[in-house]
Formats: sequence, C-alpha cells, structure tokens
Amino acid sequence: MRPETLNRLFTLTTSLAGVGPRIAKLIERVAGTKVVDLLWHLPAAIIDRRYAPKVADARPGTVATMTLTVDEHRVPHNPRQPYKVLCSDDSGSLVLVFFHARADYLRRSLPPGEVRVVSGTVERFGNEIQITHPDHMGTVDEIERLQAVEPVYPLTAGLSLKVLGKAVLGALEGTTDLDEWADPAFLATNGWSSWRQSLLTAHAPESEADLEPTTPARRRLAYDELLANQLALALVRLNMRRLPGRSIKGDGRLRGQTLDALPFNLTASQETALAEIIVDMADGARMLRLVQGDVGSGKTVVALLAMLAAVESGAQAALMAPTEILARQHLATIEPLAAAAGLKVALLTGRERGRNRQGIIDGLASGDVRIAVGTHALFQEDVAFRDLALAVIDEQHRFGVHQRLTLAAKGGAMDVLVMTATPIPRTLMLTAYGDMDVSRLPEKPVGRRPIDTRVLPLTRLTDVIDGVRRSIDKGAKVFWVCPLVEESEELDVAAAAERHRELGQVFGERVGLVHGRMKGREKDAAMAAFTDGPVDILVATTVIEVGVDVTAATVMVIEHAERFGLAQLHQLRGRVGRGEEAAACLLLYAPPLTQMARARLDILRETDDGFRIAEEDLRLRGAGELLGTRQSGLPAFRLADLTVHGDLLAGARDDAKLIIERDPDLEQARGRALRTLLYLFERDAAVKYLRSG
Repeated sequence: MRPETLNRLFTLTTSLAGVGPRIAKLIERVAGTKVVDLLWHLPAAIIDRRYAPKVADARPGTVATMTLTVDEHRVPHNPRQPYKVLCSDDSGSLVLVFFHARADYLRRSLPPGEVRVVSGTVERFGNEIQITHPDHMGTVDEIERLQAVEPVYPLTAGLSLKVLGKAVLGALEGTTDLDEWADPAFLATNGWSSWRQSLLTAHAPESEADLEPTTPARRRLAYDELLANQLALALVRLNMRRLPGRSIKGDGRLRGQTLDALPFNLTASQETALAEIIVDMADGARMLRLVQGDVGSGKTVVALLAMLAAVESGAQAALMAPTEILARQHLATIEPLAAAAGLKVALLTGRERGRNRQGIIDGLASGDVRIAVGTHALFQEDVAFRDLALAVIDEQHRFGVHQRLTLAAKGGAMDVLVMTATPIPRTLMLTAYGDMDVSRLPEKPVGRRPIDTRVLPLTRLTDVIDGVRRSIDKGAKVFWVCPLVEESEELDVAAAAERHRELGQVFGERVGLVHGRMKGREKDAAMAAFTDGPVDILVATTVIEVGVDVTAATVMVIEHAERFGLAQLHQLRGRVGRGEEAAACLLLYAPPLTQMARARLDILRETDDGFRIAEEDLRLRGAGELLGTRQSGLPAFRLADLTVHGDLLAGARDDAKLIIERDPDLEQARGRALRTLLYLFERDAAVKYLRSG
C-alpha cells in the first residue's frame, strides 16, 4: 500500500485550487495528470523582479517592480484603442497600457488616488514611459512577494505562467517531510539537504546559476530518482533469482545440424555470446540476459541456437518481436535453418484467425510445436505452452520492463533472452537493463561492406531523383524514408503519401508505399512487391526501421534527416547493404542546419560503429530522446540527466546493491523509507517483489 503521506500527491491536478478541467488538460501537456508531476516540473528560467527603480531611472527593456500612485484612468472611445492608467512617483510619470481591458476589474485593482506596486517590462513609447499589461499588481503590503525572483516554468499554448506557477505552489504546499532514505554518510559527503528542502530550493531559484543541473538541490533530486530506478531493477533481479529455475542442457545435436547448414562461420563475438547463454541456461537459476548487437551483427542466429538448446532438452522456445513485419522477417531467417535440424517453426501474430490459429495454439499446448515466432499475440491469455523453457524478446526497448515481467508467468521457471539492435550507451544500460546480464556483438559479419553515406540539402532533390533512376536501371532497390513530423503518426503518413504520389508521377508503378497505419496484409503485400516484385522504390515511414531485410536494397534515402535521432538514422541506414553490391545512404536535410544537427550528421558520415554512435547520441541529445521519442521503454527521467549525473547513477547502483545485500525485504528503518521512495517515483511494481510487501 502506498504510504498515506503520499496520497495527496497522487490525486489529479484538478484537486488544486484554480485548476479546472481545461487548465488540467494544459498542465497534462507539460507535466502530467497528477499533483506529483508538478513537483518534477522544475523551473527552466527566472524573472528577477528585485530591480525597483524610480520612474525617471527605469531602464527600457528591463523588468522593474515600482511603487506608484494611481492618478487617472483614461477609457478609450473606440474599443480597439488601449485603456490607459496614468501613474506617477516623485520622479516622473508612467503609463500602464491594457488592450481588450475590463474597466471594472482595472478600477478595483488600481483605484485612483491609491498607491500600488506594479511589476512588468518597462518600455519607452515616444516621450512616454510605459508598462503594457503588467505581470503583477498589488498593494504595498504585498511588495515583498512581488519584488522577488520568479521561477519560469516550461509552458504550452494557452497556459500562463501565473496559472502554472500557482498550481506548482499548491503542489509544493501539499508536501511533508519524509523519513530519510539516503545513506547519511553519502548525504553529508555531498552536502545535501533533505528531500523536501531540496525540492523547495529547486523551485525557488535566486539566480541563473540555481537552474543548473549541478546545483546541490537538483543533484539530490536526481539521485533520488536514480536510486528509485536502480533499487526497482535490483528487486526485479532478486525476485528472478529467488524464483525456482531449472537446468536446461541440450546434447548439441540440433545445433550441430544447424551450424552445418549455415553458409558462414559464427563470428568470435557470436560464439562468446552463445557460450554465455548456454552456461546461463544450464545453471539452476533463471536466465535474464540481454544480447546487444549492432545492425546486422547476427543476433537472430544466436537466438535460434539458444532455442535449439531448449528443444534438445525436450522443452519449447518462443521468439517475440514488436511488429508483424519483424516477426515474419525472423521467421524467414529461422525457418530454413530449423528445417536443417528437422524442426518446423510456427508463426503466431494477431492476423492468424480461426482454424489456423487454433491449430497453432493446440500444437503449443500439446508440445508438438517446439519453436514459435510471433508478436505479443504469443503471450495472450488463451495461449498456453506445454513446457516453455526459453522466451526470446526482440527489440526490448519497444516493450519495457513491465511486459518483460508478465512473460515470466507463461513458462515454468522460464529463461528470458532479450535482443536489441539498438546499441545502448553504458549509462543507459544500467538504467534500463540493470536487472540483466549483458552479451555484446560488436562485430559485423565477414564480407559486410561499409555504406557510402552522403549528406545533401533538400534543394538537390532533383539530383537525388536522377541518381535513384540510375540505380534502379541497374537493378537496385531503393528505400525512401519520409520525415518524422512532430510526433504525429497521421502527419507522418500524410508526408509519405505525398512523396509516394510525387515519385509515382516520375517512376509510375515502380513506386510502393508502406506505413504504420496500413493493415498487416497491406503491409505484407507492399513488402512482397518490393522484395520480389515489380516495385523498385519503397516509400516508407519509420515502420521499416528495425529488422527489415531486403538483400537487393542498396540505396537508402532519408528526408529531413535532421529530425531523426542518431541511433534511428543508424538503424535506417542498416536496412541497406545486406547483399554483395555496394550500398549508399543519402541524408537529405532542410537548410539551415543547427549546430547539433550538423554534428549528428557528421558523426554518421564518419562511422558505422553503432556503439560509438550511441555514445555520441547520448552526449549530444541526452537520454530522454535517445531511442527516438516514441515507444521507447527506457525509463523517462524527469530530474536526472544522464549526461550530467552519470556519477550519481554509479553511486545509486552501488547503494542499491548494498541495500539488497543488507535488507532485501526493506524491513529496517531505512528500508521502510526506501519503500516510500519507490512509491514516490511510481516504481510500485517493484514493491510487490518484497516478501513482506
């Protein structure tokens, strides 16, 4: 149960004064739906209202807080004209200007003859000194509140700073001191205050320097978030280790037959990874291992050999991919190799219906189907395996930790092998996969040629189309990827459809289209027409990013490459150059390029080492966007910035390890405080792994 002290923080923002349904919708855009989300929405800038000059000394263009006598209201005859309030002090006169004014409100706020405190940006208009629409107006009693440093929060259209600031203040007022969960010695070494004091300090910056992620208050909050993350992963791992495992040992017979059928030898890193997996499977504890390989490093073959080890022991194995295209791709790779070992592979996606689907489900339940490939349809409630010993999950970052945990329920003491083709920097590895052992496949298969990568402005589109024509006339196939449009799949599809229409006018029936809104059968038909049919140019959204394998494809055109993350561009580039022919990748950008976009494209031109690219991507963009902004199962940190707080991550990991060793069920005083921390950062799932939780 969540501690009562936190209950108020987990109510909706509509529970705060001044936040109705309309404002709550706007707050949701920038922060979230709950009161606690506002605590993590830290100021990004400040307005210093401490400058309090006389009227004659006020500098135009500055924010000033002045004490003025209200002299006269001038109501315009024409409603389009501004409403003016004339004010003065002993040094001169100043005009307050209001457009679309409510006269009754202004008369109440600024009664003639009274002294008022006004804060806003000073302007000179002709001979007049003005403040247009002051930010704040109040009585002399309120001068201390008005003449202060005001935090500026990230906003969205329709949400004013005044309204959001008031909501954040309400959220902060709802906090109380919580029992300390940080190690006292660590706290003292860093000179940190308590959690609540650090939170209040972070929301009350006094200078620009207080906005830096390196301030003690912000470092403390970042550490708390990272500790919650690392402790949750450590508890998941501990739970996996506590669950009864089984020893899976095959005799090597099926693996031998498959290796004989391979047209190439395994690379050294494939052999190492496979050896690590086989040792894990033979161990009595449950396996939870990540195989991290660059584009085209041969993860699928490693996964198949691991699955064959499970089958050799008399059990079943399954491979789950995030999309139907990818599941079918895996099937195409695995089926002929499994056939060499005398095994049939079943495919189960959301598309299998009726008798066909029932036949596969019956085969899984009876154990006749030994290896299954599919989407998450494999793990729906009505699908039961007779004896599932190994689950392989591809592109883990599309699933997230929660799905990884629900899998464990499908097999008795099941081992889990996770694969990703997205090289992940070490710091992110710890935050997303701290509960796993890791194998890396840095080598490319023998004979894989580097891809000629070029960066061109979109103004040279005609030249690119001419180049594409020359390539397809020589028998090449071309991917043409359309831009990511502001997080909107609808606009992505519209951009792709428009480019498809334009290229169709040039190349006719030789242009195909594939995007995420198409039904499974339509996608398959489009891919088949491109792979083996008359279509030579496939216009696509990023649906083709991962795992699609078309040997004849030798040209990749990416429009608006500056909108994509480095890792994503690297993934897309990896779709070409899989055959014997030389391949090219053309990155088209809309000038002018920002410095960061230029740096990203330069790195891509320099190297095809996915691991180096991932580290550079983290350095350039930070962790939040690293795997492309959509569907990334990586933890989204609100307070921690891994490019700045890497040392805190290492500290949090060591601390979590120590906590688990000393108090695995979090029952001691500090352990109970740590339970509160897990709830505070919504890592509730981890709490249920505590024996007494």
